[in-house]
Amino acid sequence: MKIMSWNVNGIRAVHKKGLFVPFIEKYQPDILCLQETKAEQHQSEVNLPEYEEYWNSAIKKGYSGTAIFVKIKSVGKPLSVINNFPENIAKKYKLKDTYGDTETEGRIITAEFKDFYLVSVYTPNAKDDLSRIPLRYKQWDPAFLEYCKRLEINGSASSPHGKPVIFCGDLNVAHTPDDLARPGANEGLKGFTKEEREGIQKIVDNGFVDTFRIFTKGPGHYSWWSHFANARARNVGWRIDYIFASSKLAKKIKSAEIFPEVLGSDHCPVSIKT
Repeated sequence: MKIMSWNVNGIRAVHKKGLFVPFIEKYQPDILCLQETKAEQHQSEVNLPEYEEYWNSAIKKGYSGTAIFVKIKSVGKPLSVINNFPENIAKKYKLKDTYGDTETEGRIITAEFKDFYLVSVYTPNAKDDLSRIPLRYKQWDPAFLEYCKRLEINGSASSPHGKPVIFCGDLNVAHTPDDLARPGANEGLKGFTKEEREGIQKIVDNGFVDTFRIFTKGPGHYSWWSHFANARARNVGWRIDYIFASSKLAKKIKSAEIFPEVLGSDHCPVSIKT
């Protein structure tokens, strides 16, 4: 089974460039997780007959949003699909700040399958002035970790049985110095603060495995590039798009890849095969 994840930075924009359907046809993911769809399902003109689509769109038009596309013939229909955090987690962590309520921004969608849960996530970024660090550090990251552990141990409301978890998406942080081209110049800046990196480290400490690092070590492997100064061509990038898996599942993963050759967004897709 091939699972792919891609922050498309607007699914309509990638489709209008004529790049989205050819990407699907070439790489044939069994499951595709998307972030920053920036659309509601009825606004998408993408026609993929082999796939069933599940969307969680932001209330604000043209903003944020996640989706999961499932190739039914190869994977089967999800047993359940859950949008956002459970109400008790959202209430516990008060996932609001001066920028808004993350529960209205379509940032999480979860599909339950027979043997695992799959979460597509678009994590709020810290902002250039770091004004959203308090939300990230004290609210969002702890809430997301608790949610994934709850799925792993207790399951969901519709299926109260724990299962291993795969979560993927744009986490808006480079975990280690190997995950960005210029760590020294970016120390303490958005995406590379100690608070954001600690959020990822706590995920690792709680038994989730960064699947790409099972197979590939060292710098030079990035999933996002600035539009400025020809950064992508020079590979001056950041690895901020991840696929994590519960340690039980990590043992079954055969490969994990990044696809910088896939154009259409400032991010590129990432994948695992099991």
